[in-house]
Amino acid sequence: MSNERVRVRGVSIYRPFIYGNTATVLTPKERDASQAPDHTHRWTVAVRSAASLPDSDQVGGADDLSYFIKRVTFKLHDTYANPSRNVDKPPFELTETGWGEFEIQIRITFVPESGEKAISFYHHLKLHPWTESGEPEIPPLDVAMKAGPVHAWQYDEIVFHDPYQNFLTLLTQHPPTPMPKTKRKPVPYHLANPASFTTSKGGVPEFNQEMEKEELERLEEARKSVIAEQDKWRAILIEKEKELERLLKEVGGQA
Repeated sequence: MSNERVRVRGVSIYRPFIYGNTATVLTPKERDASQAPDHTHRWTVAVRSAASLPDSDQVGGADDLSYFIKRVTFKLHDTYANPSRNVDKPPFELTETGWGEFEIQIRITFVPESGEKAISFYHHLKLHPWTESGEPEIPPLDVAMKAGPVHAWQYDEIVFHDPYQNFLTLLTQHPPTPMPKTKRKPVPYHLANPASFTTSKGGVPEFNQEMEKEELERLEEARKSVIAEQDKWRAILIEKEKELERLLKEVGGQA
């Protein structure tokens, strides 16, 4: 067997990425010219590297991920023509128009060198800003148009355990762009001031090392909670098994 197809045991290597969408309100002229006049927003759903270019208004996307991602498939609502859309080259994104929010299934297929299975997850398409209650608020279209784009992005990491030697070499040849230690750009104003849609606009969100640390801490807390819950039910199961054993002995003694 070629050394390139031998797994490097005990090695884990990860790649940070973001997935999500941005949405803007269509102008009256765009709606009138559209083949779907009931559509109110133009949105883009994407899978990108976590780091952003310093002078760009785009969230993420500093790195080309095609060295380890072969295809990204976006499964849209069934009301769209050809709802399963394959994107086979960067940027791994899809732009459409619509009027409603829905769940988008995202499937990432890795390059053949990885030997890894595809992964799937979901993103809730977001067209409207969130309020402090955690619910979306739908402002009038003219107000939303002045407010600027709505952003909904999630940070995550793809971890490759025991990668093949050739794939490990490929990954190490393409280190991810480091994220800034602190944010360089203001958060969108509708996140900073969720109770008002009439204040001045803010900037573009940006993922940074502080946010990455916070996300890792939340994941660790969730892991601990799952372990604690497993231990709790394991203890309950042991007690139930002991009780069952005791009852069986009592029944056997009475026979």
